[in-house]
Amino acid sequence: MKKETDWFLKLLIWREKNIKEKNFILILSFVVGILAALAAYVLKFLIHSIQNLLTEHFSISGANYLYLVYPIVGILLAGLYVRYVVKDDISHGVTRVLYAISQRKSRLKPHNMYTSVVASSITIGFGGSVGAEAPIVYTGAAIGSNIGSLFRMDQRVLMLMVGCGAAAGIAGIFKAPIAGLLFTLEVLMLDLTTASVMPLLISSTTAATITYILNGSAAQFSFAPEPFVIERVPYVILLGIFCGFVSLYFTRVINWLESIFRKIGKPWFKFGFGSIILSLCIFLLPPLYGEGYESIHSLLEGNPQALTDGSFFYPWRNNFWVLFLNLALIVLIKVFATAATNGGGGVGGTFAPSLYVGCMAGFLFAFVLNHFGYIIPLSEKNFALMGMAGVMSAVMHAPLMAIFLTAELTGGFSLFLPLMITSTVAFGTIKIFEPHSIYTMRLAKKGELLTHHKDKAVLTLLKMDSVIEKDFLSVKPEMSLGDMVKVISNAHRNVFPVVDDDNTLLGIVLLDDIRNIMFRPELYNRMYVRRFMVSPPGKIEVGMTMDKVMKVFDDTNAWNLPVVEDGHYVGFVSKSKIFNSYRRVLVHFSED
Repeated sequence: MKKETDWFLKLLIWREKNIKEKNFILILSFVVGILAALAAYVLKFLIHSIQNLLTEHFSISGANYLYLVYPIVGILLAGLYVRYVVKDDISHGVTRVLYAISQRKSRLKPHNMYTSVVASSITIGFGGSVGAEAPIVYTGAAIGSNIGSLFRMDQRVLMLMVGCGAAAGIAGIFKAPIAGLLFTLEVLMLDLTTASVMPLLISSTTAATITYILNGSAAQFSFAPEPFVIERVPYVILLGIFCGFVSLYFTRVINWLESIFRKIGKPWFKFGFGSIILSLCIFLLPPLYGEGYESIHSLLEGNPQALTDGSFFYPWRNNFWVLFLNLALIVLIKVFATAATNGGGGVGGTFAPSLYVGCMAGFLFAFVLNHFGYIIPLSEKNFALMGMAGVMSAVMHAPLMAIFLTAELTGGFSLFLPLMITSTVAFGTIKIFEPHSIYTMRLAKKGELLTHHKDKAVLTLLKMDSVIEKDFLSVKPEMSLGDMVKVISNAHRNVFPVVDDDNTLLGIVLLDDIRNIMFRPELYNRMYVRRFMVSPPGKIEVGMTMDKVMKVFDDTNAWNLPVVEDGHYVGFVSKSKIFNSYRRVLVHFSED
């Protein structure tokens, strides 16, 4: 073991002497791209193998009662694996990557390089109604983080490696290198600088290339778009508004259901509640089984009847109202199936469900308008494609990524203008109601979200512990002015916290307030601290975010403020200390 360690240390020393850091980052980004693409390939292979094994014999014309069983088995196995093998929470992958960037110095645990692949392949393969994209983002980010840590990279480079891994994960699983790059910019909110653009491009293109080699050059969804004419633009705008409200429904209901699951304390109760909801949803609406990409294929080929296979709707599959009801129920109930999968113990993301719901919503929009025939005919499969971009744009607050991902997934680049219109309008619609994406709202509420806003980003990276100063001499309220003068003679500060025997902060003494009496010896035994102490203009609570700390400073116009924990004195925070730390972090993370 020691020889191996010595060998690796020699390698690190050799690298530092012979390869510049900027060049070495490019090498690491290439390696991360390869590994993330291989992880994406393994994940897809496992999901499809399990799903084909379980469902290849299913009937398309009658009910399949194993739909009631498979999803329960899947989330049970995944939950047991996470609870007793992983022993760590690996759900909400994208949110956890965001948390690692802002609160954990971009460090992810080594097991995250494979545990999400195992758990999500079981969950989705057995029918869990979630996506594989969030787990592969988590896996790719962990690969980048751990490779960077292995080679002793600093926090700034680790953040970039996390972004490279996430970009490679998206590029690898979708064959979409541009979308992978844009995902890191819009969802993970990393800044695109001259130092970051090349590593991100290398990781994305490498991952997409590896996937092309392994899976062929065909797009994820075969799609032949119909020509788009400018007269349909008003309906595209209406579709964007519709997608915005569908996304609002998706986001709000997901959060509501997740809050219900959080209130259920016992894991087995969560499993029981989630598995019942999930199995019933899939039994009644088989297209909710797994990722649902087969259903997207069907709609892009203009075949909505295929969505009735294996369901009670099958005998009436050519009836407009039956198809309408089937599509509408899928849009409305998909969110319940997704939340039940994750809440019951499964592992997966909301990335694919947003694509899925968008496709259904876009097709339904054109399908209904075409049926009533009051307008020029609309291409239902074109609108299904636009719906994918619209709902994803709004749910993730990532319009650019949604546009390029949809185009790269299908090869539908000829529809760029309507894709842009739908995404922009849907994003603008949901922004009125939800300022944060489905991934970031949890962290934003806690003040733990890193954003493109430089000031807020730097404050998020600052930690309270790093700016608390504890070299302030404390005094007691019963101390005399004479004793106070002795304390002042040994102090290097002009503020003195007043505490009792339990170290509870009672007030402060400001040197300027007692300067006029401290040189009058006749008052030394007649004046006591309790007479001239004052309340601090404000207090900082341990655990406050730096954004809130700065707001307290702005509100009070103070230069020093005491820090307390449950009323007990801890130290002081000064503006000068914050500004020095702020400047250091800003310079460090703005280096090109």
